[in-house]
Amino acid sequence: MPKEFTIYYTSDTHGHIFPVNYAANLPEASGLLNLASEIRKDGNTLVLDGGDSLQGTPLTQHYLENRSKWPVHPVAAAFNALGLDCFTLGNHDFNFGYEALRDFIDAMDAECLCANLTDLGGELNVRPWTVRTLANGLRVGITGAVTDFVNVWEQPCNMEKLRITDAFDAVARAYEYLKNRCDVTVCIYHGGFEEDLDTGKVLSNSGENVACKIARELEYDILLTGHQHMQVEGVELSGTYAVQPPANAPACIKIGAAVSDGLTRCSSTVLPAGEKCAAEPYNTLLPLEREVQRWLDSPVGELSESIAPEGKLDAALYGSRVADLFNLVQLDATGADFSCTSLGNEPIGLASPVTMRSITAAYLFANTLVVLEVTEEVIRAALERCAEYFALENGVPRVSDMFLRPKIEHYNYDFFAGISYIFDVRRPVGDRVVSLTLPDGSPLGAHKYRLVTSNYRATGTGGYDVLRNCRVLWRGGTEMPDLTARYLRSHSPLYISKHGEMHVLW
Repeated sequence: MPKEFTIYYTSDTHGHIFPVNYAANLPEASGLLNLASEIRKDGNTLVLDGGDSLQGTPLTQHYLENRSKWPVHPVAAAFNALGLDCFTLGNHDFNFGYEALRDFIDAMDAECLCANLTDLGGELNVRPWTVRTLANGLRVGITGAVTDFVNVWEQPCNMEKLRITDAFDAVARAYEYLKNRCDVTVCIYHGGFEEDLDTGKVLSNSGENVACKIARELEYDILLTGHQHMQVEGVELSGTYAVQPPANAPACIKIGAAVSDGLTRCSSTVLPAGEKCAAEPYNTLLPLEREVQRWLDSPVGELSESIAPEGKLDAALYGSRVADLFNLVQLDATGADFSCTSLGNEPIGLASPVTMRSITAAYLFANTLVVLEVTEEVIRAALERCAEYFALENGVPRVSDMFLRPKIEHYNYDFFAGISYIFDVRRPVGDRVVSLTLPDGSPLGAHKYRLVTSNYRATGTGGYDVLRNCRVLWRGGTEMPDLTARYLRSHSPLYISKHGEMHVLW
């Protein structure tokens, strides 16, 4: 008789605990508390998570900035309510430093598995793998790993006591250990698919995502992926069953599996979060949630006029006043010559008076600032990447498929300040920057300049490889939403001026 078991899998929940859309200030059927009400757990069930749990909502941001005030860790409490058994870490879980990571792991009832993490501080309760024996006698071997691009993205101060090694090598070693000690092997990988799952086309050779390589070269029965925010209900890859849940906890993946004669057969469904959640830990966490809502609604300053929501293509073609504001803040905070910033995937504006809610809705990321030493050659290469955003269809601009598939990436289009430039999108990709000058029309010349950007973009992520090798002149420690609020408090009512010009020809 086959032996059956069930896995509930979440990943990239990004601080979504309560069923709330913070930007819109509206309830929604999402969050770990509501997912917990949908999970039915018995002795043949495992609940697993793929990381990126701490960063992503005003609630977790506010908690982590004031965590000594609150006796219960909200993210851990929510996962404990799910009955979580094991989890790995995501790249964003390192954003808040060693102590915050340690406190999170200590507050979790589940085992933390991260085979490519070395803890030099000796305070993290992390293992490379585990074997769980289910009620039906099945032995399930589980390992976890995080994309080793943590080494590219994370601030050095947050990694002083940590080392991240090659993710593939780590899960390969884990498989060799587990394969003869269990009936089923499971790899939780905070990384995604480097190939198009429909066509097999290689999407990236960077090594950021290696799920297809893991499936092809190792023999895990089940591969639980994340990081890409790309829902994959279930797919067979070289004999390995792989899934990826949607981001921000609107649903989890429920896998039903049966083991017979050494073979594991799987099927899966996307299980949406319900409309209700249990009284606990909801009631325990409610005072924190209410304080966050009060903080979000607090006004921080005024604009000379409100900014209506800006469509993504229109903003890229004609400029964005929201991006102008962020570039203004970045230049003021650093004294750099040039600035570049990006916006989220959804159209956004700013009403006046400006609140913390509207700032965190407009600037979605826990980014800090980095100043790089750049040349005209570097700026031109970065602008050519921006110009790839456009495609022409019957002579009319649209967003290139490069920024839409396999997932939507409007956030990889950057808006620059401190320079004036013209794109001609009738020209081939890579040769579209037809004018690049300083705002007064003079050439950049052979000088070296200071470019301020986010710590995310400074690593070259999103196709801006040219920035990765630039010399770092300065690193900041304050996140952009806080810098923006500080700037508005001291400059209200603020008129958002443009520093440079951008034009697109078609």
